[in-house]
Amino acid sequence: MAHKTENPRAWLFVAPVLLLVAFNAFIPLMAVINYSVQESFGNNLFFWHGIGWFEQIMNSERFQATLLRQGFFTFIILAIELPLGVAIALTMPKKGFWVPVCLVLMALPLLVPWNVVGAMWNIFALPDLGLLGATLNGFGWEYNMTSDPFDAWFTMILMDVWHWTSLVVLLSYAGLVSIPDAFYQAARIDGASRLSVFRFIELPKMKHVLTIAVLLRFMDSFKIYTEPFVLTGGGPGNSTTLLSIDLVKIGLGQFDLGPAAAMSLIYFLIVLTFSWIFYTLMTKNDPM
Repeated sequence: MAHKTENPRAWLFVAPVLLLVAFNAFIPLMAVINYSVQESFGNNLFFWHGIGWFEQIMNSERFQATLLRQGFFTFIILAIELPLGVAIALTMPKKGFWVPVCLVLMALPLLVPWNVVGAMWNIFALPDLGLLGATLNGFGWEYNMTSDPFDAWFTMILMDVWHWTSLVVLLSYAGLVSIPDAFYQAARIDGASRLSVFRFIELPKMKHVLTIAVLLRFMDSFKIYTEPFVLTGGGPGNSTTLLSIDLVKIGLGQFDLGPAAAMSLIYFLIVLTFSWIFYTLMTKNDPM
């Protein structure tokens, strides 16, 4: 293996990015940490509170219930979108006129702004006027997203699947088209079945893009706010109140800066920890 020489001048090109990240992320993070360990009484009067807010959040039944809802939502999203995205990518053509057509159609949901997605599905799910609501009620399902928690969850998951499965499809498709034809030719010569081709050729070659897909969809679904807030507002009741929605309620609705700051740091550490675990497990024994 050829010896690689390190060029320290490369850091000169990275330095502007590091400074930008430090300004946009590190400084606000320090402000949040400052609020999380202090109590404020107005007029910019702050008193040291230590880890009191963290203990209050971790022992709160409200936080535990919200965290459970958030985890359930993320699990359902990953369980649906990953296999569905891979299955759609496998059916897409790799050559010919239909390739750009399919890619454009797949990319369209990703181009819709998040708040527009929530508003669009809110109208779409109206029980009397919306296409989804009227259709389900026409088939005998007493569908009403605003009063039935199951209907609200069903609509929220369906909305996210429509919006973000395309990302998994595009990443999976990129991994598939990068596989040389020689692998498929060898499989045909050996008489391999379609399942064997997927298991031993396509799936290993898609490992890296699927790692990216899992990390992106986990982080996005665990931090999701705009779409479910516009769609349900966290209701009916608190049935669809996810962590991000509850955090905004505490920080802006109740203006409890200390608990909100502590909760945001706990939130951040949960996302960071699980992302690191996923990445470590999926890249384990991966040759560099």
